Amino acid sequence: MAATASPSTSRKDIVSHKLHFRMINEQQVDDISIEFFYKPHTITLLTVTVLSLMYFAFARNDENSDNNLRVGLLVVVSFFLVISVLAFPNGPFTRPHPAVWRMVFGLSVMYFLFLVFLIFLNWDQVKTLMYWLDPTLRYATREADVMEYAVNCTVITWERILSHFDIFAFGHFGGWAMKALLIRSYGLCWTISITWELTELFFMHLLPNFAECWWDQVILDILLCNGGGIWLGMTVCRFLEMRTYSWASIKEIHSTTGKIKRVVLQFTPASWTYVRWLDPKSSSQRVAGIYLFMILWQLTELNTFFLKHIFIFQASHPLSWCRILLIGVITAPTVRQYYAYLTDTQCKRVGTQCWVFGAIAFLEALACVKFGHDLFSKTQIRSVLLWLLCLALITLLCLYGMVWYEQNKMKVSRCYFICVLIVSPKKCCT
Repeated sequence: MAATASPSTSRKDIVSHKLHFRMINEQQVDDISIEFFYKPHTITLLTVTVLSLMYFAFARNDENSDNNLRVGLLVVVSFFLVISVLAFPNGPFTRPHPAVWRMVFGLSVMYFLFLVFLIFLNWDQVKTLMYWLDPTLRYATREADVMEYAVNCTVITWERILSHFDIFAFGHFGGWAMKALLIRSYGLCWTISITWELTELFFMHLLPNFAECWWDQVILDILLCNGGGIWLGMTVCRFLEMRTYSWASIKEIHSTTGKIKRVVLQFTPASWTYVRWLDPKSSSQRVAGIYLFMILWQLTELNTFFLKHIFIFQASHPLSWCRILLIGVITAPTVRQYYAYLTDTQCKRVGTQCWVFGAIAFLEALACVKFGHDLFSKTQIRSVLLWLLCLALITLLCLYGMVWYEQNKMKVSRCYFICVLIVSPKKCCT
């Protein structure tokens, strides 16, 4: 007869899971350096909020109706961020301060609500809103309409190669350095990098700017920009993981140099968790989880290009780079929460930031499909299905390679340990 768990044991498990989820969703600050910045100041904040609202409501000139709308929206955003600091969870990070990550979560919620509002507008209303935000968008043109892509690919000269090292190339490099800091896995980073180039090929029939010469894709993108960024990010990550997990409080540091170093470290994570996206004893659920991670990552990247193509604004426009910055900041706690959900048996649900990020990605895609109906009517279903199939195969190959690497690393470590026991450490090192 199968043993059944007692109600008290079940309740203990539920409480344990809730406490464990709070560690991922609302990390607490263990080492408080300056107590003033971590004490609640709700009454003070309420007083400042009311006084500032009274000032803006009665002291400013409200004759300009357009300016009233802009200032009103700005104040609404500001007060929503104040409420975020008071009510929203910290997320998995506590540095530089939990309030920063509460505001990041607040910004993601506002962007999510804006996307919900956007999909209920028609195209004329969307254009009116965009022209109100920036009147110069009336004269904006698509990059694909004024530029040529993948032209004369057989002509390879140093001048032509060097001309591709523009601000976007350095943006690629820096972006992949940040992605490596977030993902912290050579295998997964390289897989995403190569997969993105395949994604460009499969969606080239929709976006002409995805067409690139082979040497641009392979040498400049994958090897130099993406590969260099991955190497830099993983090098920084490895350096920080070698540090002690708990940094000293600033009150315990007596030298000026040490205090300056501690202030700089305030803008780094409080601790660096060693990230292993795949355990050798992985299950099919882990494979499906990483496959979903790959799809969501590629979808977010695709949204960047589809949004500026459908809504017609340049990559240098604030609408483009502000969104990229927002998505980049949101991604940090999202990856941490999703990794915990994927690898930690005690974590039974995804974190709130991870949930909002997933909703944002799909709402962006939904907005693109709705307002780019003419564009997506040209979609080649076979290309999309092949893309999904390639993602699945590449994910399996990536995980197989990671398993093989882990198993061989374990064999080498075991052989070295036996050698040390039988022979001597010096001879084993040689």
